[in-house]
Amino acid sequence: MRSYVEAAVTLPRLHKITSKILDGLANACLVAAGVMLVFLIAIFGWLVFGRYVLNNTPTWVEQASLVLVVYITCLGAAAGVRGNTHLSIDFVREGMPEPFRTIFRYVADLFVVAFGAFMTYQGWGLVMTNLERAIPMIGLSESWRAAPLVICGVLIVLFSMANIVSRLFANDDKEGN
Repeated sequence: MRSYVEAAVTLPRLHKITSKILDGLANACLVAAGVMLVFLIAIFGWLVFGRYVLNNTPTWVEQASLVLVVYITCLGAAAGVRGNTHLSIDFVREGMPEPFRTIFRYVADLFVVAFGAFMTYQGWGLVMTNLERAIPMIGLSESWRAAPLVICGVLIVLFSMANIVSRLFANDDKEGN
């Protein structure tokens, strides 16, 4: 009997710790995306300076900016899933009566998990098939463009599953009070 009580006390504590770790991971995604955005602005400043002041346009800026935009977008999207601010078109769902609303919240989370898994799988295929191709002007492998799809897909699955678990714990807390 004691082990059941210990498990009942340990699971909410584990959930809180895991939630803090995932929140930290989402914040790290936002910080990384912010740093990349600042770098993107700086290299475009260099592009303008090189083109109009030095009369020597840096050709690598366009390709580097395309890679940076993919990373910024994917990291921001993953963090948005954690904060329930991305991929959540919910006006129809929230207008339904309560039993259906709860069911559709889980269904929506499961669709996001499936989307993240598909994104990871397809992104990994792109990474593996483009290892030998180089991005023009910067010389990096084309796989660097596809890697954010894998990273974002894994994070979307992780964050969506955590949202499902959080919702389950929230329902348990409501029933317990």
